[in-house]
Amino acid sequence: MLTKKGRNILLKVCTMKLEVKLWQLLKKNTPKILWTRLESWSSFGTPDCLGYNDSCGFFMCELKVVRGHKVSFSPHQKLFHITRPNRNFILVQQAPNGAPSSIKLYGSSAILGLIEDVRETPALAVDDWELIQQKFLGVKPN
Repeated sequence: MLTKKGRNILLKVCTMKLEVKLWQLLKKNTPKILWTRLESWSSFGTPDCLGYNDSCGFFMCELKVVRGHKVSFSPHQKLFHITRPNRNFILVQQAPNGAPSSIKLYGSSAILGLIEDVRETPALAVDDWELIQQKFLGVKPN
């Protein structure tokens, strides 16, 4: 039988595997952006991905895969997004058990809403990779 610590480690490993799939989707579906996967254990709270494009420069994106209606963040991640709300993003793949998944992009300033309830937090883009890429690049809609 797993201890509480053992269950937490197992949950983190499973979540990391799901985040790898989201990372692969992100790279594949945003070809105008040069991505670097950071996933650093030495600088707590730093988002998972560093994006770059000549037109807008650098920005960061946190990847999250959730099954329920709340997104979990470490205290360091909360601090990062609260203190750096401009040009930083949170990409959430919501995959309820047995239901098709949904990809939603949020600005960093939405972090407190995501902690409470994803359904009540307005997204910048939903299930539209072209729009997600435009939001990353700062392109204004026509």
